Amino acid sequence: MNIFFEESGALKAGAVLSRQDAAFQVELPGGRRLKVKERDVFLEFATPAAVDLMQTAHMQAQNIDLDFLWQCASDEIFHFNALANEYFGAGATSENRAALALRVHHAPIYFRRKGRGQYQRAPEAQLKAALAGLERRQQQAEQQAIYEAELKARRWPAAFDGKALTLLTKPDKNAIESKALNAAAAALGISAGQLMIDCGAIASARALHHAYFLAEYFPHGAGFGTAAPYIANAPLDELPQSGARAFSIDDLSTTEIDDAFSVEALTNGRLRIGIHIAAPALGIARGDFIDSQARVRLSTVYAPGEKITMLPETVVEQFTLKEGGDRPALSLYLIVDGTSYEVIATETRIERVYVAHNLRHNTLDTAVTEETLALEDNDYPHRDGIAALWPFAQKRHELRQQARIGYGLKREAPGIVDFNFTIEAERVIITPRRRDSPLNRIVAELAILANSLWGKLLAEYGVPGIYRAQQRAFGPVRTRMQITPAPHEGLGVAQYAWSTSPLRRYVDLVNQWQLLACVRNGVTAKLVAPFKPKDADLYAIVQNFDETYSAYLDYQRRMERFWCLRWLRQEQRTRVYATLIKENLVRFDEIPLHAHIPGLGAHAPGARLLLEIIAVDEVMLDVSCRLVQALPHHHETPG
Repeated sequence: MNIFFEESGALKAGAVLSRQDAAFQVELPGGRRLKVKERDVFLEFATPAAVDLMQTAHMQAQNIDLDFLWQCASDEIFHFNALANEYFGAGATSENRAALALRVHHAPIYFRRKGRGQYQRAPEAQLKAALAGLERRQQQAEQQAIYEAELKARRWPAAFDGKALTLLTKPDKNAIESKALNAAAAALGISAGQLMIDCGAIASARALHHAYFLAEYFPHGAGFGTAAPYIANAPLDELPQSGARAFSIDDLSTTEIDDAFSVEALTNGRLRIGIHIAAPALGIARGDFIDSQARVRLSTVYAPGEKITMLPETVVEQFTLKEGGDRPALSLYLIVDGTSYEVIATETRIERVYVAHNLRHNTLDTAVTEETLALEDNDYPHRDGIAALWPFAQKRHELRQQARIGYGLKREAPGIVDFNFTIEAERVIITPRRRDSPLNRIVAELAILANSLWGKLLAEYGVPGIYRAQQRAFGPVRTRMQITPAPHEGLGVAQYAWSTSPLRRYVDLVNQWQLLACVRNGVTAKLVAPFKPKDADLYAIVQNFDETYSAYLDYQRRMERFWCLRWLRQEQRTRVYATLIKENLVRFDEIPLHAHIPGLGAHAPGARLLLEIIAVDEVMLDVSCRLVQALPHHHETPG
């Protein structure tokens, strides 16, 4: 004997091996055995064999007209056998009954299950709505298939025009456009972003990465809209005039010039060194329109070949320390011994400073070296000032190294190389620059000193500021931001409050407001400063800035990696030299690119390696390499 039954929502047939009470021991056509309860049995039959019944029933079921069957069915709950008698007649065979059961059972739009073998036809209104929905989904599936075919052929469907950025950054996973794009990309074995580039919907991998970033952090665009022309909140022309003639040192592309320096020889063998910082806090008030925009952005975004400023261009133009005129500044003056370069006294002033020149690294880096600074016949702008600042910067650097040692740290590693990226259309030029070159060290040491001394000034007046601290006593060495002073052991200073880039970082703007209160009000500054002690707003700024600034830096690193990959393609590099950092992580020698290379084998950190470039993926920001040869440690790169 055989039975036709339901198991886990599916209808099956099998041969009965035995029966005990209200249960059957059944063997399915495939050989699997199972226990079937009597209540789950739809039919008992002697012939045909179970496998033949199912084969015939499936074939017959496909020929049963569901619309006609629905019309034959009663509005009341019915048993499938009753409907089989109605449809096939009283002489319906086991195959007929099984076929009808299969057709009804697997047509939930037409018939609802009401128990084992029991069904009820769907109400007419619901059936029509369901059929309309089914028709709509069928049409969508057909349209999706058409889109997929076009995309697989690397053609952008006309219906997708104007939707590329939305599909890239805010895809609706239920929309047929997104489904078609993802399905086509999966079929081709590439990312959706790469497929969009291949189809010409996105101009390049560079544009793709930029679009992702803007969608997350600048969803309304990177511009400032049509705000009214900026008008300063303070009469800047009434500031006292400094007698200093200042100069700045920046990259060629820098427009937000935050800092400039001056050097004056005094009659007693001392020097007056001025660190002059752009003073937008003089014209922006906490809570005004410009502040609200800056507080949303929190920092200027930098990436090779692109920049999104924290402040509108009209504000930057008002306060940047551009050459050729008087500029409002917050100045830190240092009286320095001309022989020992010890700092004897300091003073902070609010004033106008004449900026004589904006010096640029690209024109001076080769002229200003340790060797040329020792000569007296070199001629370049502010040669004497730079020559005086160099030994002072060396002195400050050495003092910080001694402080690091006092904190239990090693000296900073010498000879660290940074890289400049110059973008010309879609071409990149990557050039190394020593972090400890004279101009870099001068700028860095004077900025560190100003941030440290101004952080101390805030603390002395009891005015809260935003500090960067780094202490091993508090667990793993990491830099954190807080509103109370604490040592920054990595820099070797007792406190460190970012204050020297107020055009580019919101934290510096906040600290500048606080510093202005100190200069103007002295011991009563904490009563009138924009931010009072324990101001909850300061904590919010710290948290938001830390998260946003980290995201901006991550974007900068990703775009630098992109341009490194572009450089490999551009220069048609098939082999490169690299240095092993640890395990399978290497650093390329000519560009700031790191990569994990599987199968390197056992090599000591610092080992020189010759690698073959296998593939470069600018969309996924990945490079595949294989080891060609491990080189002697002192191997020099040819050419």
